[in-house]
Amino acid sequence: MAGFISLFQAAVVFGTVIMFGAVGEIITEKSGNLNLGVPGIMYLGGIASLAGVFFYESSTENPNKFLCIIIALLCGFAASAFGGLIYSFLTITLRANQNVTGLTLTIFGSGVANFFGGSLNKLAGGVGQISVAATSSAFRTSIPGLSKLGAVGKLFFSYGWLAYVAIAVAIICQWYLKRTRSGLNLRAVGENPATADAAGINVKAYKYVATCVGAGISGLGGVFYVMDYTKGTWSNDGTIENLGWLAVALVIFTTWRPKNAIWGAYLFGILYWAYFYIGGLTRSSQEIFKMLPYIVTIIVLIVISLRKKKENQPPQALGLAYFREER
Repeated sequence: MAGFISLFQAAVVFGTVIMFGAVGEIITEKSGNLNLGVPGIMYLGGIASLAGVFFYESSTENPNKFLCIIIALLCGFAASAFGGLIYSFLTITLRANQNVTGLTLTIFGSGVANFFGGSLNKLAGGVGQISVAATSSAFRTSIPGLSKLGAVGKLFFSYGWLAYVAIAVAIICQWYLKRTRSGLNLRAVGENPATADAAGINVKAYKYVATCVGAGISGLGGVFYVMDYTKGTWSNDGTIENLGWLAVALVIFTTWRPKNAIWGAYLFGILYWAYFYIGGLTRSSQEIFKMLPYIVTIIVLIVISLRKKKENQPPQALGLAYFREER
């Protein structure tokens, strides 16, 4: 039982990072923009939040934890949304290739983050010396009382509050896409921008807003990774990039439904960390377990391609630049 609880806890924390990334990318792709820069976006969110609270905590003896949270969230969301704005300007206004732009954004985000991460390490006195203890402890605060309810408390209530925010964001995004007029307009833009334009919908505005907001949500995955997953430290080991690509894979696995990202993210976490709780595995066997989320995604992609059900397909205009003159 203890092993299962530990595995589930690791899966939830791991899954929360990619859940933010996947939900944000779903919102972006529903507008018809294929942003493969999710890893870079998460890098930007993580380093911006860390830098913001690092300078705040360094400048005061008794940092206010509530203010620490606000600074981290605002810096992380703003930097990630700015990354989405760069992508939008290049692909919507300048009509650059979306695949190339997204991959370039990943390289750009990782380069910027690791550059400033190294600078922060030097300012803090060396690698691993960054200390944002007040902010990290504030993010890792679990629900008082409920986390002590034995096995149930450990399974469901022992996580930082941002893990529950991720679930709420997924549910809200699902409701927005399915139950609101602007959500319907957004889906129309992603399916057939020419028809949406003819119906009076501002295609460019919807694409810009969806991409920037989606990037901001994805960036919260980087904030959670830095503040909760690694307890307020920075390392350039490439883990954020790996998680970013898992988030992109999760988008396909969820068949572009935010609500599916909740259980899908936790399933990915269980598949990824299962090897750690199985004894007698060789190094190569462990790497096979780490491949499982991608293998499952490929299987799901094959199945939905064969079944050809409309509701399980990506937006028809996904990855295609819209030229109003051609409608």
